[in-house]
Amino acid sequence: MRLATYNVENLFSRAKAMNLGSWAEGRPVLQRFAALNELLGEAVYTDAAKPKMAQLMIELGLAKSDIGPFVELRRSRGDLLKRPKAGGLEITAAGRADWIGSLVLREAPVDETATRLTARVIADLQADVLAVVEADSRPALVDFNHALIKPLGRPFRHIMLIDGNDERGIDVGLMTGPDYPIGPMHSHVDDRTAKGEALFSRDCAQFHIATPSGQALVLLVNHLKSKGYGSQVTSNKRRLLQAQRVQAIYQGLRDQGIEHIAVVGDFNDTPDSAAVAPLLQGELRDAFTHPAFDNGGYPGTYGTCAKGSKIDYLLLSPALFAKVQAGGVWRQGLWPGVRPARWAAYPELTDPVHAASDHAAAWVDLAL
Repeated sequence: MRLATYNVENLFSRAKAMNLGSWAEGRPVLQRFAALNELLGEAVYTDAAKPKMAQLMIELGLAKSDIGPFVELRRSRGDLLKRPKAGGLEITAAGRADWIGSLVLREAPVDETATRLTARVIADLQADVLAVVEADSRPALVDFNHALIKPLGRPFRHIMLIDGNDERGIDVGLMTGPDYPIGPMHSHVDDRTAKGEALFSRDCAQFHIATPSGQALVLLVNHLKSKGYGSQVTSNKRRLLQAQRVQAIYQGLRDQGIEHIAVVGDFNDTPDSAAVAPLLQGELRDAFTHPAFDNGGYPGTYGTCAKGSKIDYLLLSPALFAKVQAGGVWRQGLWPGVRPARWAAYPELTDPVHAASDHAAAWVDLAL
């Protein structure tokens, strides 16, 4: 059985702010969006908060209209603000109860070549069980499977995605072949921190999968808190809490006598990080460390694939690690750079914007 994980970075559309030339360009927009959303959610809009809200709206391009270049303010009822003819913007609502609506990120289509190369990566992987990260939705996965993967000869039979906590529509899901039906599922979107906040940025989706041999496999698919959205201290703290909770979920499954468990996905941190240590210092084993695993000469999975960019994982329980026969990293859809190219890429990949993803796919063959 081939198990793989791949951050597809949305299939058909994604937030326009995330579709810019670089993360550095989109990051300020996402930070202002998060800050404004937090203020808009307050029960009371204080005199100190209102000027901050107005300034953030102006910076997001909402000075003259509810539709900016990257965000949209959707208002159904009530009064939130006014835009005087003399210019500027004034918050008139006293609190969240005074208006009904939301602030959302505007979306844009993903480059067509990039979308087709994403399908090619997935088809060429020939995975029986594929964990996908940053997928739009289950309908998007189904359409993607039918329209783009099927013509390449290896469509999936079973597809599942549960909406997570990220309002940008970047969720974790699962695609499996005909011999690997998806059984019981469990979402952890409602897991909370001690402060009552949603713990997981997206979800720790728990999938139970049947195999032809009759041996069950449980996957915990994750996309942990990123480093680029919020302060580093806050992000690291949230990622640590998430890793601790995933480890607890894993241990709970082991206590039930389940032997074959994989914790997979994009952890947004490196193996030497304290934030993901709870997952790496127990009995879980990283498939990348198995003697049969070939990293292709590069230790990382993101961007240039240097050591500091190893952020995608296939963590296996001891019984599963013992069944590893081979493994590797699929980089053909990842921009290889120039002068010289770091690895062989698809011939259509002539510009970074055409990359299937900023992540490589990782896979492992299991005697299961």
